[in-house]
Amino acid sequence: MAVDSSPDGRQVLVGAPSGTDRSNLADLLASDGYAVRLASDPGEVARQLDTRTGAVIITDEIMAGDLTALTAALSSQPEWSNIPFVLITAHRSQTRQDLDTLRTRLPAALKKLIVLEQPFGPASLLSTLDVACRSRQRQFEIRDRLQELADERARLNSLVENLPVGVCFIDLDGNTVLSNPKYDEYVPNRLIPSAQPDAAMRWLALDSEGRPLPSDQFAGARALRGEHVPALDCRYLPPDGGERWTRISAVPLYDSQHAVIGAAMVIIDIDAEKQNESMLRRFNDELEIEVKVRTQALEDALALLTVESQERARAEEQLRHSLKMDAVGQLTGGIAHDFNNMLTGIIGALELMRVRLRKQQYDDLGRYMDAAHSSAGRAAALTQRLLAFSRRQSLENRAVAINPLVESLSDLLQRTLTESVVLEMDLAEDAGFAMVDANQLENALLNLSINARDAMPEGGTLVIGTQRVERNAADAGRFGGKAGTYVSICVTDTGVGIPQSLLEKVFEPFFTTKPLGQGTGLGLSMVYGFVQQSNGFVTVDSHEGQGTTITLHLPLADIEIAENETPAAPSPRSAGAGQSILVVEDDDSVRLLLQTTLQDLGYSVHLAEDGQRALQLLDQLDYLDLLISDVGLPGLNGRQLAEIFQQKRPGLPVLFMTGYAENAAVRSKFLGPGMTMITKPFSLESLADAIAGALRVRLEEEV
Repeated sequence: MAVDSSPDGRQVLVGAPSGTDRSNLADLLASDGYAVRLASDPGEVARQLDTRTGAVIITDEIMAGDLTALTAALSSQPEWSNIPFVLITAHRSQTRQDLDTLRTRLPAALKKLIVLEQPFGPASLLSTLDVACRSRQRQFEIRDRLQELADERARLNSLVENLPVGVCFIDLDGNTVLSNPKYDEYVPNRLIPSAQPDAAMRWLALDSEGRPLPSDQFAGARALRGEHVPALDCRYLPPDGGERWTRISAVPLYDSQHAVIGAAMVIIDIDAEKQNESMLRRFNDELEIEVKVRTQALEDALALLTVESQERARAEEQLRHSLKMDAVGQLTGGIAHDFNNMLTGIIGALELMRVRLRKQQYDDLGRYMDAAHSSAGRAAALTQRLLAFSRRQSLENRAVAINPLVESLSDLLQRTLTESVVLEMDLAEDAGFAMVDANQLENALLNLSINARDAMPEGGTLVIGTQRVERNAADAGRFGGKAGTYVSICVTDTGVGIPQSLLEKVFEPFFTTKPLGQGTGLGLSMVYGFVQQSNGFVTVDSHEGQGTTITLHLPLADIEIAENETPAAPSPRSAGAGQSILVVEDDDSVRLLLQTTLQDLGYSVHLAEDGQRALQLLDQLDYLDLLISDVGLPGLNGRQLAEIFQQKRPGLPVLFMTGYAENAAVRSKFLGPGMTMITKPFSLESLADAIAGALRVRLEEEV
């Protein structure tokens, strides 16, 4: 039964014959805040005695009665309970012999007795009772503490019993002092294996190099010698057959004199880990064989396109990684199929042109060149989508007015959609400017619109809306964004929708809901990668049968500057006038192409395959008008090389070429003064315009 130990709940049991004295006593105690219960004989005292009682006041008359029931009641009290009794006696000046005689009549379980001789005043009685109740209160505190300890021990026992690992304490002889069932599965006879040769035969301990250890090097034996054993892998052979791999940790236990008195051990089941390691080893072996076979096949088929050893190692690593990813591995065949189609178009067109040239048949050359150029363009578009997915494409982020950009796409989008799809614009006037690459944003919106069209085979409505929104840290953080102000672009369709079970997968690489052969699964991944690279985030909301809304959140530009520049009209290929240009490119084919093109344009060309050779040529050249460099070079990269060149030749313009460069992903952060960039693959016309633009800037600065 619960005990009320608060001052307001003090319980005093008064055992005295009925009468005026008992009533006066009860009134006195009640006036001092005590809860009083009354009893007229020893049996009634015994019946009312319980753990709520703070003290018992009893008279000589009651003590003279039959104490059998009272003795039984006191004996049945909990161990912590020792109720104090205040005996009011009319016998004055009792000798020690009288008190000893009195105690022989009292129950043995009554250990706290205070004798109060009459006459006495109320103050004496209340003071004595206060001492007794405070003594009882300390018992209540001890009881509560004992209960807390018991509860804690029960929780600890429950925790230990249900741990998924084996734990134990052992003495100096290796005997189990305390353990849980999981430990007993491995050590059923409660003695560590190193202390019994027969049991040790069932255990194989391995060091960090995988070499077997003798039994005196087992974890328990080492801990009893005072060593800390953080982890020791062991193979255990149970009596019923099979094997189990475990990882055992052990630490010594010390007494107050820092002498070892035992050890604590933990046994963890690592069967799954060992099986995974074994599977991984087999997988790596098979993978190495597959890589060698495929590499040899590529070398045989593309002998003229064999790259240097560094490129080959990277290709093997990419192949190894793709084979390890199940999701990617399921669709690499589709990508290879697309690329093979493109390569077939390029190689086949080149072979036909070679045959026609040998036969001096020139009529169809233009058609074959167009076919090769078209296949190369498709390949370039696919690589751009892959770069967008990997967030490694080169972005030219700037403040872009979102509403005008969306409106400028309306004609193109309307032509892309079918006649049964209605295009609507819902543009907020305060949408403002976003920091983004305009070209990539146009591609993303076109991609989303095509997906929306395909989701509405029976027709519907496509709505593109814009607005300015505030996102707090919790809201944006769920989608990988940060708190701030964003310009949101919503692309909403009324199509078939996406099942809830697939929503989390829509941005995964190569995932598509379209029928086989009608999608690569890179479209939404490209959009996701581009927006993430632009420091934004993407959300998707879809319901089956109702439609889908994909929202791009792009960071608001710090300075809203309208970009009303009129696009420059296409100009004929710019020609040079003998200007000196140094080209640094590690790819032999690209370097040859650049040399021929620049010479045809009228420039004086100097070639270097890496940064070291370029620096040697710089010291030999009296004058240099332009540096053209690939970003990714062996040794010094293009950006480092450009800084050295500009230090030696102040004001020298630099034109970078990049197909993939992680630290060149955002142009505004990568480019320095006098530096521009062109992305591979590029047309020769674009290259000529870029060179002319770079030289024109220097000429204007000199003027």
